[in-house]
Amino acid sequence: MDLASTFLSLGGLFLAGLAADTIGRRTRLPRVTLLLCVGLIAGRSGLDLIPHEVEGLFEFLSVAALSMVAFLMGNALTLEKLARNGRVILWVSWSIVTATLMIVSSGLIWAGLAPATALILASIATATAPAATQDIIHQSGQTGAFPDTLRGIVAVDDAWGLIVFSFVLVFAAQLTGSSSDGILLGATREVFGAILLGLVLGFPAAYLTGRLKKGEPMQTEALGLVCLIAGLSVWLEVSFLLAGMTAGSVVANLARHHNRPFHEIEHVQWPFMLLFFILAGASLEISLLVEIGMIGALYVVLRTAARLIGGWAGAALGGAPRFERPWYGVALMPQAGVAVGMALVVSETLPEIGPVVMTLTVGTTVIFELLGPPLTLLALSRVGRRAES
Repeated sequence: MDLASTFLSLGGLFLAGLAADTIGRRTRLPRVTLLLCVGLIAGRSGLDLIPHEVEGLFEFLSVAALSMVAFLMGNALTLEKLARNGRVILWVSWSIVTATLMIVSSGLIWAGLAPATALILASIATATAPAATQDIIHQSGQTGAFPDTLRGIVAVDDAWGLIVFSFVLVFAAQLTGSSSDGILLGATREVFGAILLGLVLGFPAAYLTGRLKKGEPMQTEALGLVCLIAGLSVWLEVSFLLAGMTAGSVVANLARHHNRPFHEIEHVQWPFMLLFFILAGASLEISLLVEIGMIGALYVVLRTAARLIGGWAGAALGGAPRFERPWYGVALMPQAGVAVGMALVVSETLPEIGPVVMTLTVGTTVIFELLGPPLTLLALSRVGRRAES
């Protein structure tokens, strides 16, 4: 590894990220989209300025950044917030997952895709982008029921999506004639093992953290716990998103001796997030937009329609205020690393349909990564203005 080029590249990326962050703050453009554009320009689809050694950090940054985001989103699942917004969170999250699975799979089967491939793509479409959504909420500065509910929906939505994906994968394996015994066992272990790991780490953390400095936990212990969650999840091959969300929720509900569990993570996560988004942009292949063709365009239309319909229906069933109902689906458009991770699993377990799934997922992710954050910011802005009036 060339240390000089690595440090020079990291320095340049941090400064470019700072410029994008500043532009975002002054123009109200989503800084997630700006950072992805920086990555696109500097990466393989642009000027190809990022050394392979720095691109190799993407997997580490993905796990680190998303583990922090998952842990922080677990804080949205406290009994107090669930009592206030829980009905909307559960109805919207489940309604969006159900609508996405039904609408996307039906549309793709109608377009001529094999049922197994269509179902797999529909289950992948249920995933959201927790990191992008969390950052847009933070950037918007909006507070109150709508952003709190969005945090809870994203956390629960990805949990539902992962469970649905795991069992759809088993069904697809049966349709394609692959053995599903190992897939079913792996899916069950990934979901329930992650929840168990979060509980095992969350309970002692709730009691032990925040003792060294009265009133707030120390940054080091917060980072230590998140790294333990990420490392054990990867080692045990369970979902670090579910494990982090579970541990965060346990700590948020049970830690009575400090006011805001691990809020110090918010002070250190941005450098990780900045590099994560830039390198995510650098890894995007714009040429894939041509390869996905009409099926990819149909996938984008179907997923967008499913989000809008599912979000509105779930908000209505959950009793959300009328002016909020149309905006839940709009706010939940982003799709990123979780979907790509699901596609990688498909490539490993069902290689006969893996290339189609990977190409369509990565290609459409480019669209949802770039267009989703502005829509989330728009929804937050419109609901926030209406709530103030």
